[in-house]
Amino acid sequence: MQRRLLLAAALAALPWTSLRADARADRASAFIEASGKALVAVIDSDAPLPEKRAKVADILRDAVDVRGVGQFVLGRYWRTASQDERAEFLRLYEETLVRNLSARFGELRGVTFAVTRAQPRGEDGVIVSTTVDRPGQPTVALDWLVSEAAGRPQIVDLVAEGTSLRITQRSEYSSVIQRGGGRLDALLDALRRQLAQLEAREHAAN
Repeated sequence: MQRRLLLAAALAALPWTSLRADARADRASAFIEASGKALVAVIDSDAPLPEKRAKVADILRDAVDVRGVGQFVLGRYWRTASQDERAEFLRLYEETLVRNLSARFGELRGVTFAVTRAQPRGEDGVIVSTTVDRPGQPTVALDWLVSEAAGRPQIVDLVAEGTSLRITQRSEYSSVIQRGGGRLDALLDALRRQLAQLEAREHAAN
C-alpha cells in the first residue's frame, strides 16, 4: 500500500504540462515541415500553372484555418455580416491567398526552408520558427502560429520581422470598410479588383 502511494505521488510530481507542451511543439513542427515540403514540391514542379495553382489551393485549404483567420481579420464586421457575406468574403479571401502565392511561383522556384525551433504560446498555439532561403536572396526568418483547429494543427498567423500578417490585414481591411461608409461590400469589391489585377498580370506574363 505504501509503495502504491509513493508511486502515485511520484507520478503526480511529473511535469505533465511540460510533456504536453513538448508534444504540441513536436506536432506543430512536423506539420509545418510537411506542409512546406508539399508547397515546395508543387512550386518546383514542371506542371502547368493552372494545375500548380489548384494543388496549392488544396494544400492551403488543408494547412490554413481560413475561416478562423478570416473571422479574425474582419473583427467586429464578421458579427454584423450576413451568412452570404461571410461565405463570399471567405471565398474571395482564400482565392486572394492562392493568387498572391501563385503570382510569385517564378521567384520562389528553388526555395528551401528549415524549421529551427518550436515554442508553445499558451492557448494561442505553438510558434514554429523557420528560415527560408531563395536563390540569390538573403535568408528570411518566418514564424508560423499553429493552433489546433477541428482536432488537427492549422496555421492561424504568419509573423515576419515581428509583424503579424493577420493583425496587419485586419487593420487594412477595416480601413477599406470605413472608407466605404462602413459597408462590407466595399471590402468585397476591393478583393474582387485585386483578384482581377492578379489574373491580368498572370495572363500578361504568359
